[in-house]
Amino acid sequence: MQNLLVSIIIPTYNRTQYLKLTLDSIKNQNFKDYEVIVIDDGTPGDDNLLLCEKYEKVAYVKIPNSGGPSKPRNIGISKAVGKYIAFVDDDDIWLPNKLEKQVQILEQNPEFGLVHGCCEVINNEGILQGKIVGRPGKPEVKHGDVKMRMIGNWTVMMPTSFVRKEVVDKVGYFNEEMPAAGEDVEFWTRCSFETKFYYLDNPMVYYRIHNENISSQTKEYINLPLYLKNVIDFYHKTNRLSSDDYSLLKNKLCFMQLKELNKTTFILVILNVFKISNIWFLNKNNVKIFLKRLLKH
Repeated sequence: MQNLLVSIIIPTYNRTQYLKLTLDSIKNQNFKDYEVIVIDDGTPGDDNLLLCEKYEKVAYVKIPNSGGPSKPRNIGISKAVGKYIAFVDDDDIWLPNKLEKQVQILEQNPEFGLVHGCCEVINNEGILQGKIVGRPGKPEVKHGDVKMRMIGNWTVMMPTSFVRKEVVDKVGYFNEEMPAAGEDVEFWTRCSFETKFYYLDNPMVYYRIHNENISSQTKEYINLPLYLKNVIDFYHKTNRLSSDDYSLLKNKLCFMQLKELNKTTFILVILNVFKISNIWFLNKNNVKIFLKRLLKH
């Protein structure tokens, strides 16, 4: 494992105390051949700069506020020089063996381009909540060639992600045109068409859940199926997704969209689902979820 280098990208905004805990958890990694790129999304003042200056391997870049993590992550990617890229948010904590284990997996398994896993949940104060997020009922669901199993079902837990730079070079940047919610789902979906995923079932990350989590902004996810439709359109048009699989994934996206149906979203959901497939109503699962949501609301 000599001469390896991991580029760790951290977008941050106005959470200096949490950021310190994240940086400390990286400093305490068993694996030491890394760089850290902190992209500050316009935090007022110099607290983040003064913090980052205390860490030997941390580079600090401040940009005008973009309103979400996509642009900071993309700037981090553009500056990364590592063979591997790891993403972590400014409120999550890595256990000491996280990098060491993930580097070992990709070095020993060249057919895989990404390692991910589940997380133990902590609260504002860093207290374990006795809950694990991102763990499937069966580990094999998130392992291997996952492109047909991923859409509409799950995504990669961001602080567990560890990906070959060459895969990122293939799929490109995070979509900055999307709302600050679901952009990670769209990015990892693209990755699923380019490489196999290696799923680790042992949590190596503490995932902090609090009121400021972007993932709690569920209303922002309503148009996510349309962005995912753009992804599968691209791979179908470039002959990397068969017509049968394309139809199957479109129905999964219709089902995903229809789950958002309620009194408030009714018109938008119906418009969106017809954009995904104008024959969505011929699929019995789509009809079932439509009627279920209609009767509930």
